[in-house]
Amino acid sequence: MDQQPFLGLSMSEMQRRGPGMHDSMRLLGVQFPVAMGLGVGMALYFLYDATPNPPVSPAAPLASAGASWAATSDGVDRISRLSDQILRNVVSRLPAKDAARTAALASRWRGLWRSVPLVLVDAHILPACIQPERMAPGGDDLSSRLVVAAASRALAAHPGPFRCVHLTWSHMASHRAEILRWLQLLADKGVQELAFINRPWPLDVPLPATIFRCTSLTHLHLGVWRFPDTASLPRATTFPHLRELVLSLVVMEVRDLAFLLDRSPVLEVLTIIASQTEVRLRLVSRTLRCVQLGMCALADIKVVDAPRLERLFLWMTMDRGSEHELSHIKIGHAPNLRLLGHWQPEHHELEIGNTIIKAGTKVSASTTVLSVRILALEVQFEVRNDVKMVPCFLKCFPNVETLHIYSQDAEKPTGKLNLKFWQEAGHIECVQWHVKKLVLEEFHGKKSELAFLKFIAETAQILDKMVVVVATESFSSPDDVNAKMKPLTSAKWASKHCKLIVLKSSFSDGASPAWSFRIASDFSCSNPFAFFATDAELSRAIFM
Repeated sequence: MDQQPFLGLSMSEMQRRGPGMHDSMRLLGVQFPVAMGLGVGMALYFLYDATPNPPVSPAAPLASAGASWAATSDGVDRISRLSDQILRNVVSRLPAKDAARTAALASRWRGLWRSVPLVLVDAHILPACIQPERMAPGGDDLSSRLVVAAASRALAAHPGPFRCVHLTWSHMASHRAEILRWLQLLADKGVQELAFINRPWPLDVPLPATIFRCTSLTHLHLGVWRFPDTASLPRATTFPHLRELVLSLVVMEVRDLAFLLDRSPVLEVLTIIASQTEVRLRLVSRTLRCVQLGMCALADIKVVDAPRLERLFLWMTMDRGSEHELSHIKIGHAPNLRLLGHWQPEHHELEIGNTIIKAGTKVSASTTVLSVRILALEVQFEVRNDVKMVPCFLKCFPNVETLHIYSQDAEKPTGKLNLKFWQEAGHIECVQWHVKKLVLEEFHGKKSELAFLKFIAETAQILDKMVVVVATESFSSPDDVNAKMKPLTSAKWASKHCKLIVLKSSFSDGASPAWSFRIASDFSCSNPFAFFATDAELSRAIFM
């Protein structure tokens, strides 16, 4: 089983993700069966990692909290004397099981839990003696049946609304009547945030169209489903309040994705992870701010009219079809696009306006995107056609201030380009006058990498910091790193105030940059590309 059809990645490539992958999966509750293949396992890992943490936690049991409340010198129950508003606030911050238990504290508390928006997380309502598993290829099991029973009771007992519901531990294929009833209850009682993830196997359980009745949704994460056919839905179908949508391991037709986007008029964040079908996106939205696609077979993205779009992220996307036809990304009207990456010359074809960017394309006002400030590229420095496209890409984004380059190993090297190539590439506006920070990850010490770094060092006039993150498996010692870096330290730096920082890589797998879908869609994180590199910069040894 070397090939995962829905991902299009070989087992050997997935195995390069490093020995820590299985341990990381187990921390997320993913029990990894070898028979499934690392491709599916990795997709599920990122699926669960992208699920936001619920707003409540069972870490502080109600019994312990109650004991501390009761421990007063005079034995007076002062908590129950608080106003209904304060008590409801207290109850709303408890897991569903503990919220229901407050009814037993005193008569003052009875019924309070039914009057507050509830947070229901199925993992929180299992008996403590049960160790659930999110992945059960053999079918239903005891933990799944207990989760289904407990979730069914909680959804039926509470009148709503539900502030947040996570249903992610059930083998949905074995409980189709129950999941239909769940969605009916959530639609009738009102749910704001919903993570509705099938515990595989199989990967294509039909998602009930009842999901479209949940019109109160603001955040929705669907995982491991076959999306319903939208052709038969009423024309008035809409998600009027939906701001964030995550689709993971979903089988979905192009027309159904287009329908979903069209019927989400306030959508701000769209994330698609490991789509089981080819992805085609046509973005016409006055509200979208962040779009990210990972581990997908990407056909094309057309940013037609997206005036608020700030972030466009592509991570581990793949060629479409068997002929390795390039994915086509067209940037039209996106005046606020500031973050773009990870661009792969090997896999992505860029069109700006009506011009497809190729090696040697002349830059003009119609072929530049002035708003982009942070750009990330994945480059095979030993593949000539890859490297020849880099100057062209850079010229299209003249105002880039932070440039991230991930140096990929070339499976089939086709030749190296030296410093002379970069010097003859012509004027690159962003490099000469705007780039303040360069991060090159997975540096192997190759001459082609050094040629690029030397070009940046001798050209970038206002460069403040050059961070080189070395691939530790390529070097035997810090002295070995210093020896490889010597040509760079002797360069005639254009910026006299630039700091050169050399770090050890935290993620030396050679396959792809480290990534977090949650961090990438968090607007409080100004540069998701730098998140892991920054962590390394703070905690890893500096060689130089």
